[in-house]
Order: sequence, then structure tokens, then C-alpha cells
Amino acid sequence: MSLRRVLRTRIGRCREAALTQYGRSSKRTIRKPRRIFDMASKETEELRANVEYRLDAHLSKNLGIQFGRHAGIADISGTMNKDNHRFRIYNPHQHERVRKTDASRKSDGKDIKDYEAKDVYGPQITAKDGPLLDKHDSFYLTTKSLLVLFQIMGVMPIMRVSKNAQTTKRTTYNWISKATLWAYLVWGLECIIVVKVGKERLANFQNSSNKRFDEVIYNIIFLSILIPHFLLPIASWRHGPQVAIFKNMWTHYQLKYLKITGTPIVFPNLYSLTWGLCIFSWALSFGVILSQHYLQDDFELWHSLAYYHIIAMLDGFCSLWYINCNAFGTASRGLAINLHKALESDHPALKLAQYRHLWVDLSHMMQQLGRAYSNMYGIYCMVIFFTTTISLYGALSEILEHGLSYKEMGLFVIVA
Repeated sequence: MSLRRVLRTRIGRCREAALTQYGRSSKRTIRKPRRIFDMASKETEELRANVEYRLDAHLSKNLGIQFGRHAGIADISGTMNKDNHRFRIYNPHQHERVRKTDASRKSDGKDIKDYEAKDVYGPQITAKDGPLLDKHDSFYLTTKSLLVLFQIMGVMPIMRVSKNAQTTKRTTYNWISKATLWAYLVWGLECIIVVKVGKERLANFQNSSNKRFDEVIYNIIFLSILIPHFLLPIASWRHGPQVAIFKNMWTHYQLKYLKITGTPIVFPNLYSLTWGLCIFSWALSFGVILSQHYLQDDFELWHSLAYYHIIAMLDGFCSLWYINCNAFGTASRGLAINLHKALESDHPALKLAQYRHLWVDLSHMMQQLGRAYSNMYGIYCMVIFFTTTISLYGALSEILEHGLSYKEMGLFVIVA
């Protein structure tokens, strides 16, 4: 016999016992509650409330199941004028868990409402915590190599304040800071080379009436790759303040996590991974561009100077996305482990409230990640999609028309 049928049988027996004990006149009240709920008679409402209250007590005593007022779901006697009264049945395991939680809350004489707001939201981060913020900012220390690389390339000129600075904003962005002025200089020098190479590429594209189809495809692809360089001030620098906010949120979160859980966030292998991705980004850039010099007849060596930093920047964006996702995964797993430990403790009420705010802070950081890097990754997806589609189309068209040759290998390199 199934558990549902057994429970139904036992409830039926208790119903009959209650009807026998408290009178058959209330049978109509129990079996047809909708009709009685519509009656406006005060006598009928009092009778229904009395029978349901006694039936609730009888079922709770015999089955350990609580309804209505005893389960804290609805106050039957005080809500006679409300429609659609429904009863919710707790299974025994859930009822036992609720009972233990209530007991643990009452054991120390405090409910969650009795705690102060500063205790529930966790410790406040003040300007005096500046040295602690720098000391426990593992995310910045492990990903510093990629941030410095972006500063050198002029991609994201954010700066870190000194360790002795009495401020909670450890990462800043200013349009006239040293890093930003360096970005202006680097971008201006790169513009000279990019514009010169772009003019030659455009001239070759306009005079390509007698050239092969794959050469036209090459000119289109390498002209499109130059576009992200001119979009860098709009996509990256304009969102510098949002990136600084995102970095500061990570800094504050790690110290707050340490004070609440008692354990720091550890990012295993993230330091070596970041260094590896920095080296890989530039190595891949050199590999792709130099291969085009040997696979294309009209791709001169000095033309490659206009593409190295662009390909490395796009690879850096992809590396940064992977690093951020890896860090969020590590933080969420650590929070889940500490949450299980808090549930097993004697007084979990305050810890559960604090962990809830930690989880909300983690969600806010994910939203800030989208606001800070949305334009950068929009450019990245646009360039990757366009170049991959054009390269694959050109390579397959040339293979079907002229067969496979070494020149089509350059298109496959771009696709890869």
C-alpha cells in the first residue's frame, strides 16, 4: 500500500472519530466548505470555526500533522471574512525540521528580528580597513598580471591606490591619471601605423578587380580587424568607472566573506593561469599574423605591426572573461560549503541571514560585470563572428572552385 493511501486512510479515520466525538451536525461543515463559506450567518461561521479548530487539534494529536493556526499558516478564527481558505499539510520530516529551527532560535533568547541590522548585513567596510582590503584581495593579486598588461597596452587604464591610502576605493579611474595619459600616447602612436596600413589595404581592395576571390576576402577580413582599434576609446575607456566599481566590489566582498565565514577565498592555480593566458594571447597574435605574411603574397611584414596589439587585445578580452567566470565559480562553491557548515551548527539563524547577503552581493557583482565589460565583449563577438564567417565562406568557395592550396590555409588559420 502506498504512503499516500495510508495517509488518506488515517486522516479519514481521524475525521470520523472527530465527527463522532463532536457531533454529526458538523459533517456538512467539513464535507462542503465552499457552500458554508458563502453563508453570511454569524452562527454558521462560529460553528465552522469551532469544528475546524477541534478537528485541527485532533489530527495534530493523532498524526503529528498540523493545519491552520497550529502550523502558522492561517489564523482560521480571525479570518472569517477572507475567501479561498486553504490548508497546507506539512510532511513529518519538514515539521520536525521547522520544530528544530524554532527551538534553536529560542535557545539563545533571540530571533532573527532581534539582531541589529549591522549584524544581519555583515561587518561594515570603513576607510580604516584599507590595509586589510589590500592584504586579503586575492582576486587582484592573482589577476594582477593581466591588469598590468591591459595598462601597458592602453586598453583599460585603471589604477590601484597606495597601500597607506585611507579609502575603501582601492581601484580608481581618472581621465587625467598617469595610466590614462599613457593610454592616450600608446593609442595615438598605434593610430599612425593602423591608418597607414588601412589605406594600403583599402587601395588593394579597390584595385582588386582582376584578383582572385580569396585575395578579396583577405582584404575584407584584415580591414575589419582594424576597426576595433578605433572603437577602443568608446568601448573600453568610457566604461572605466564601471570597471573600477567592479574591482572594488570584489575587494570588499573578499574581506566581508573573511569576517563572516572566518575563511578567506582561495583561488587555486589562478595566478599561474593568468600569467599563462597573458603569454598565450601575445604568442597567438604573433603566430596568426606572421603566418599570414608567409601565406599571402601581398601581406608585407611591416603590415603586421598594425595587427599584433589588436589580436592580443581580443585574446585578452576572452582570457579576462574566463578568469572572471572561474573566480565567480570558486567564490560560489566556497559559500555553499560554508553554508552547509552553518546549517549544521546550533544557532544558524544569524549566519543564514549573513550568508544570504553574501549571495546577494555575489549576484550584484555578476550584474556589474555585465555593465563594465558589455561593450568590450560586444566588439569581440562582432569581430569574431564576422571574420569567422567570411573566412570560412572564402576558404570553402576557393576549395570547391580551384582545389586546396596553401593560400586557403591562411583562411583556415583565421577560422581556428
